[in-house]
Amino acid sequence: MFRKIYTIFSILLIVSFALAACAPAPAAPAQKVTVTWWHISTKDPGLSDWKKMADDYMAAHPNVTIEITVLENEAFKTKLTTVMQSGDPPDIFQSWGGGTFNQQVEAGLLKDITADLNADAAWRDSFAPGALGVYSYQGKNYGVPWDMGIVGFWYNKALFKQAGIDTPPTTWTDFLADVKKLKDAGITPLSIGEGDKWPGMHFWNYLATRICGQAKFEAAMARKGSFADPCFVEAGKKLQELVALEPFQEGFLGATHDEMQATFGNGKAAMELSGQWAPTVEAANSADKKGVADLGLFGFPAVEGGAGAVTDVVGGGNGFAIGKNAEPEAVDFVKYLTSVENQTIIAAHGTGIPVVKGAEKGLTDPNMLQVQQTFAAAKYFQLYYDQFLPPATGSVLNDSVQGLFNGTLTPEQVAKAVEDSVAKEMK
Repeated sequence: MFRKIYTIFSILLIVSFALAACAPAPAAPAQKVTVTWWHISTKDPGLSDWKKMADDYMAAHPNVTIEITVLENEAFKTKLTTVMQSGDPPDIFQSWGGGTFNQQVEAGLLKDITADLNADAAWRDSFAPGALGVYSYQGKNYGVPWDMGIVGFWYNKALFKQAGIDTPPTTWTDFLADVKKLKDAGITPLSIGEGDKWPGMHFWNYLATRICGQAKFEAAMARKGSFADPCFVEAGKKLQELVALEPFQEGFLGATHDEMQATFGNGKAAMELSGQWAPTVEAANSADKKGVADLGLFGFPAVEGGAGAVTDVVGGGNGFAIGKNAEPEAVDFVKYLTSVENQTIIAAHGTGIPVVKGAEKGLTDPNMLQVQQTFAAAKYFQLYYDQFLPPATGSVLNDSVQGLFNGTLTPEQVAKAVEDSVAKEMK
């Protein structure tokens, strides 16, 4: 009996050893990773939204610690410059794309995430193509957008009706005709803050986009063409046509951007060429803090004979750049931040205009929805010239275009100034 029990015990012991040998080894705990993230959303709801998203991600990924640094815009730029000079950028940080972003790529400070986007086609294809392109350089992505908008003409529908204008203009010729109608009705057609220079730059930028088209601009940037090309000169001439009509409010050459918004918000001008921020800012700067009651938006008109499409847009927004030393977890976290669920939260809370398909359902303002639909449909999305060009050239452009508004420079001189600066900065 004892021998029988012993035999059974031996068999069980042998089987248990065999099973133990076949069992997989316990999974090693995931390696601890710290992701550094700098952003500039210093106020709620953005401040709390970003923190909650980080907390939720860390709860789902216990091995990941996300260290958030929140900085005011100018403080961010100053501190980022310092760490960039040391060669140690944050893993994820605020970016507007453009010239500064391109310089960071050229300096080897950003991480190429093209393979990550291509490996997850659903993530890559969720972005509006034009918006995603703002965070690419020479065909490779080093970041992604999370908020994007466009510059367009915001207009006071009541003043248009008062001047007998039933529908917004779709061509430059019609636009100039409507400017004259508004003046004839005793209405200031346009508000502008040319004391800050960049508001007027948008006119030249859009005219160049409509007349030259994407190909001419990219050729000039690649140094296979020139910003002194006749099409860029023509952009200045078209702007001169508008300036000659004296369509702006009194004192426009010294007015600030906020004063421009106040003029429009108080019903003292029928239109302003401005970005997606305009409704909020013009209301905040108006006397009643409500702004234009019957507000509309239309795209920059087509220029007859121009190479650009009327659907091409100029704009900008916010994105996440990825630092050169970022771990895969940092990219995965950015993927999480730009998911349709989190983008919908951003939209619903008014923090930004979403850039991924489906998240527009969070937008409740019809004007913001129109902005989103416009840039989503654009095959060519051009970042503001003064941000896209090398930083020094952006300043030259703003200064030079102001010369068109005050009559001190010719279209030829503006185009040459931009070309000379680009040639110097992109040697």
